[in-house]
Amino acid sequence: MPQHGDPEDGDLVESPAKIPIPKEVEDAIRTLIKWAGDDPAREGLIDTPRRVARAWKEYCHGYGEDPASHLSRTFEEVGGYDEIVLLRDIPFQSHCEHHMAPIIGKAHIAYLPRSTVVGISKLARVLNGYARRLQIQERLTTEVADCIWTHLKPQGVAVVIEASHACMTARGVRTPGVAMTTSCMMGVFREDERSRKEVLALMGLG
Repeated sequence: MPQHGDPEDGDLVESPAKIPIPKEVEDAIRTLIKWAGDDPAREGLIDTPRRVARAWKEYCHGYGEDPASHLSRTFEEVGGYDEIVLLRDIPFQSHCEHHMAPIIGKAHIAYLPRSTVVGISKLARVLNGYARRLQIQERLTTEVADCIWTHLKPQGVAVVIEASHACMTARGVRTPGVAMTTSCMMGVFREDERSRKEVLALMGLG
């Protein structure tokens, strides 16, 4: 049985503290600190380039995994269950590919099984596998939906993501408290209005 921290658990196989950091990466961060107006050699910033490099390796861990691998193990003995499976309010963090600023939000992921189901934690792992990359919310939404649709082959998939973008709340127009909502409906949730209303109501959005 996999233990917490094993590759199948979705965590880093190698601790960020043990990952070697190329000199050019640390130099680039020092350059950015200096360009921003501070002194990278002062006491409080001496170790910052190394910390930032390790943090970004963790933020972007999704590049080193295949989110679809989490859907490889399915279960057919479902006792005749043929209704919607929904995981609500899954927290996630990502980073905007335009400004590399944080995207913080939650996702609702639902599917209508055809003949098999998957462990519910795997839906969250698929989300995090795509979120731990430089992203835009629209693409993240469709990537999660496409992955579930392709590998579980359900009757329908619904993904709704609500998130706050620091590239908008902390810079530029500076409007804190604003959330962006995106959705992707496939199969019966796209084709059948009644099914779409049902899944949105279960998500608390109807």
